[in-house]
Amino acid sequence: MNRDEFASLVLDACKRMEDRDMTVGTWGNISVRVDDETFLITPSGMSYGSLKIDDIVMADMKGNTIDNKRKPSIEHALHRMIYSHRPDVGAVIHTHPQYSTAFAIARKDIPAVSEELVQIIGEGVKCAEYALPGTEELAANVVSALGYNNAALLANHGAVCVGSNLSDAFKVAEVLEKSAKTIIMATIIGTPKVISHDECLKMQDFVKNHYGQK
Repeated sequence: MNRDEFASLVLDACKRMEDRDMTVGTWGNISVRVDDETFLITPSGMSYGSLKIDDIVMADMKGNTIDNKRKPSIEHALHRMIYSHRPDVGAVIHTHPQYSTAFAIARKDIPAVSEELVQIIGEGVKCAEYALPGTEELAANVVSALGYNNAALLANHGAVCVGSNLSDAFKVAEVLEKSAKTIIMATIIGTPKVISHDECLKMQDFVKNHYGQK
């Protein structure tokens, strides 16, 4: 795909994020990897509904803006650092959904209590150590919390979800929010039971090697 085709995918993702109440106003940001050296990311402080293809910013893995008059999202270091540490990641979505953010505000991890979470995200979701938005410190904290899972929480802030493409990253975001909501509901009626490490490994192996038309 060329630059405009990648940018069009980002625009579609922006509309999807708004439609699914994963953000408010201009909060959050979305990016897609173009190649090993570059990625496209939403601009800073612009309404998602007003964005056009030319507003999507191309940046490199050193933090330089390549071909755009717009300033990239202040969280561009976060996206850049994730891409640098995770070659398997092709898209990053930073969201502000209600229930996941509740865990982030409480600075609590989301444990592995549902099969869906284990299969799509990993063995729980960690909350990164607090750091100011837009800083290299925040980016490093999130990369550490993310590890090789597909989601992490930003303390007092929101969530970051990753995938091989934007579709996969959105699936992660939806599973994360559903999991956060169901844990809160389950806590009202009892104590959520965490799935053991061994069972998590078995589930992940099943999805990777046996589920679907394999």
